Amino acid sequence: MSGTDVIILRIGHRPERDQRVTTHVGLTARALGAQGMYLAAADKGVVQSIEDVVSRWGGDFFCQDTVKWRSCIKDWKAQGGMVVHLTMYGLNLPDVIGEIKTHKKILVIVGAEKVPGDIYGLADYNVAVTGQPHSEISSLALFLDHFYSGQEFRHEFPGSKIRIIPSKAGKQTEEQ
Repeated sequence: MSGTDVIILRIGHRPERDQRVTTHVGLTARALGAQGMYLAAADKGVVQSIEDVVSRWGGDFFCQDTVKWRSCIKDWKAQGGMVVHLTMYGLNLPDVIGEIKTHKKILVIVGAEKVPGDIYGLADYNVAVTGQPHSEISSLALFLDHFYSGQEFRHEFPGSKIRIIPSKAGKQTEEQ
């Protein structure tokens, strides 16, 4: 879409509690233009769910679990990447999205439980998606929508076996 690599780093995932929400973080990331998700926990169920969607709905989105978040951030920065932490305590999204768009490799940190305080110092941008508590899924969706300026609605997913045909009423799909 934009020539920028946008990868999600999901931290704080608790397999016994967060499987559905983390899966939705990955699906939101995929649908709205990110290229993949690193999961800082061992959860093959999340990986399999996302891979199943990719196999049917297309695209090249990847999901990798058992990632050490500190190493991931360090390696990302060593390769010239920039780190964005979505939070309610940072700079307002509309005020920094223009600067963020100038980077070609972006790692977006999406927390589950309370994130370690180190994250605030490791991030290049702590980005507030409102200053109110709400879902990490909605934070990611709003961030990606602002980042891609609505172009995610026109994104094609190569290799899809199923495609929805926009319609005013009813459900229309095309299967390949």
